[in-house]
Amino acid sequence: MNTWQLDTAHTTVSFTAKHMMITKTRGIFKGVTGTIDFNEANPSASSVSVVIPAATIETGMEARDNHLRSADFLDAETFPTLTFTSTSIEQKGDRWAITGDLAIHGVTRSVVLDAEQLGIVTAMDGRRHAGFEAKTRIKRSDWGLTWNVGLEAGGWLVSDDVTIELEVAADELAAVIADAKPVGATA
Repeated sequence: MNTWQLDTAHTTVSFTAKHMMITKTRGIFKGVTGTIDFNEANPSASSVSVVIPAATIETGMEARDNHLRSADFLDAETFPTLTFTSTSIEQKGDRWAITGDLAIHGVTRSVVLDAEQLGIVTAMDGRRHAGFEAKTRIKRSDWGLTWNVGLEAGGWLVSDDVTIELEVAADELAAVIADAKPVGATA
């Protein structure tokens, strides 16, 4: 089993929710960190741990982003991170069902990510990199995110259903550690 570190610059957690029941609002979180303890010979024996900074949420509209960071939604000041920690991984054909605990807004619930390993490559610098994609759908009310406004014509301003997608790049940690220089070392 090798430990892989998420490449923050090439890892994206995004979400989609319906707005006014007719259009979709999309957003991303930045600065996502985490590790994958990856057993290449037996991926079912692997595990995943991800940390998402709540305050990094961006939808392209500052007022909406600030509202999403507020106590009406993520309450980023009180709950600065969202986390996912896998509890099991099961092969489903050429894909994987990664079951784990998703913590948002102080509430932890089990979710299943539909995941795919995109491959492992060795870069020109000799480091191994892996790519993964995963997707799940949640009801935000299950995590206590219930703020909403009823629409005059019926329905809600913000849908309860939220789709979460992950595009993950990871670097084999052994290679990262091997390249690290001791404190005080010169190049």
